[in-house]
Amino acid sequence: MGNVEGIHRHGIDRSKTDHMTVRTYTVIIFAGLLAGCTVGPDFKPPAAPDMPAYTATPLSTQTASAATAFGGAQHFRIGLNVSAQWWRDLGSSKLDALIEQAFQASPTLASARATLRQAQEIHAAQEGAMMYPQVDAGFSAQRQRFNPIVLGQDDQAREFSLFNAGVNVNYQLDLAGGNRRALEALVAQTEYRRHEMEGAQLTLAGNIVTAAITQARLAAQIQTTEAILRAQDEQLHITQERVRLGQGAPDEVLALQTQVEQTRAGLPVLRKQNQQNEHLLAALTGRAPGDGRLPAFTLEEFTLPSDLPLIVPSELVRRRPDILGAEALLHAANAEYGSAIAKLYPQLNLSADLATQTLVAGALFGPGSAIWSVLGQLTQPLFNPALPAEKRAALAAFDAAAANYQSVVLESLRNVADVLRALENDAQALAALAAADAAAQGSLQSVQRQYALGAASYVQQLIAQQAAQQTRMNLIAAQAQRLVDSAALYQAMGGSVS
Repeated sequence: MGNVEGIHRHGIDRSKTDHMTVRTYTVIIFAGLLAGCTVGPDFKPPAAPDMPAYTATPLSTQTASAATAFGGAQHFRIGLNVSAQWWRDLGSSKLDALIEQAFQASPTLASARATLRQAQEIHAAQEGAMMYPQVDAGFSAQRQRFNPIVLGQDDQAREFSLFNAGVNVNYQLDLAGGNRRALEALVAQTEYRRHEMEGAQLTLAGNIVTAAITQARLAAQIQTTEAILRAQDEQLHITQERVRLGQGAPDEVLALQTQVEQTRAGLPVLRKQNQQNEHLLAALTGRAPGDGRLPAFTLEEFTLPSDLPLIVPSELVRRRPDILGAEALLHAANAEYGSAIAKLYPQLNLSADLATQTLVAGALFGPGSAIWSVLGQLTQPLFNPALPAEKRAALAAFDAAAANYQSVVLESLRNVADVLRALENDAQALAALAAADAAAQGSLQSVQRQYALGAASYVQQLIAQQAAQQTRMNLIAAQAQRLVDSAALYQAMGGSVS
């Protein structure tokens, strides 16, 4: 009978154990299913602009042309690939080398790269802290004195040593997906830093191209002004001789001298602009203004691209770094909103300790010295006014990011529209200035011949000189502007997708 009762008791105990095991597995499976849930809205990229063109009126397929330097017609090619090194289309090997050097030496790009690495490491650190158990090993040794009198016992005080070595494991079970949403936000912020770096590189290249073309323009204008000044000095000398011989009036000398000095006064202004532009170019390339190793650019070494890329608005939002960066910030705000929602759900923390504890150091890890503990803690916020407010703040941050994205897209579309219209109108302006320069030079030569023969007054000659001088300076500026407009379009298209 005793054996039967023993077997019966054994069967009951086993049944209870099976029941507890099933219940344990059920809890584990349920917890695992909860851990796979992620609260909050999943991010969806904003819809691309539903518009076929950038401007209200149709854009011509090509620009105007003129019979002068940089006066060729430029054709807009929809879908034309933008080269990763788009500045090479301008044809200056010195510019190519300078930009490559700037990419290595620019402190602005170095800062952007370091900021990207920081974001990547922050994500890696938070991923390690949130997604994996934290395991710590510890060892402690202490000397204690215990007095039994405190327990009401009449024994002598005892002194002993206590040694403890063990491993502690902690893990937060991500029931509502708050950790995953937080990591999603960090990934999006890392992408923002990546696009920020790409935008800094695109901006740096564009600024260097503009500064190089500006240097070439100013050099040409200085050269032209010096040539005009030499011609005026010669004319002044001739007039002084005519006055000395009694063939001219003193007023002619004064008028010509005024013109000469006015032209001479323009040179320091142009030189100042050129020097300041050189300082800018040095800073852009990571050099001090006094470095003195910058190349000298001339307009003759540049080439006007004949085919220009034109990307439709729906594709532009997938290429421009500033738009992609704004989208990444919107993604981060969406994930942070989901993380704020997850804080309203239960939080489950698991921890376990496995250690060995003895009174003698040599007995550590020996038989009978092992101790362990397992703890599971489930908490559910019941009254915490801060959490709903945090959720509302996260939603407001998402709304702000959405408005910022819309603003960046609109600004980008405006930028492209402005550049396209500049290409169109500046080409027409160059054509008109080329015709005006040809007419002004012809008129000046005619008046100079008449003046030499005494058939024209010095006033007529001065007027012709002033018109020719101003027209030639405007022509040089218009030629350089066509190069600047071309570079601006490459930059507005977002450069090349890396």
